[in-house]
Amino acid sequence: MRTSRAEEFKEFASARASHLYRSACLLTSGDVHLAEDLVQETLGRMYVHWGRARRIDNPAAYAQTVLVRIFLTHRRRRSATERPLAELPEAMRADPDDPALRMTLLRALAQLAPKDRAVVVLRYWEDRSIEETATTLQVSPAAVRTRCVRALGRLRTQLGGSIAEFAAH
Repeated sequence: MRTSRAEEFKEFASARASHLYRSACLLTSGDVHLAEDLVQETLGRMYVHWGRARRIDNPAAYAQTVLVRIFLTHRRRRSATERPLAELPEAMRADPDDPALRMTLLRALAQLAPKDRAVVVLRYWEDRSIEETATTLQVSPAAVRTRCVRALGRLRTQLGGSIAEFAAH
């Protein structure tokens, strides 16, 4: 029985890890090391509760919720505001087709407040509804709508013009 549960989790983790990692990279504005830590923490918490996961309707969505909550908890810590001053020796892996666009979008996301960034990632990257996003972030749907409008306005200001121009790439 225990081996079966461990195998089920291994399959789940293998299937979801890359998706969680991409979402974590967006949440952390391209900080791949922090993204890896967030995914590891998410999968660790999922493993601890995996026996109860059978009662969860959608374990993938639950894992995404855990990831966002871990990210927001991390951002509240005092150490989360520390930033290195020098450039990192290894370059961030970017899409070879348009690395400048990727970097521009990640820098723009980095300028958003953590909760605004979480709303943008959940609503537009994860394609979640307002209600699902509100449940994940434990806020009201009105707060999600307000944060969406505010965050998209800031992104438009930072990126200049329409965000749709960037989405067409």
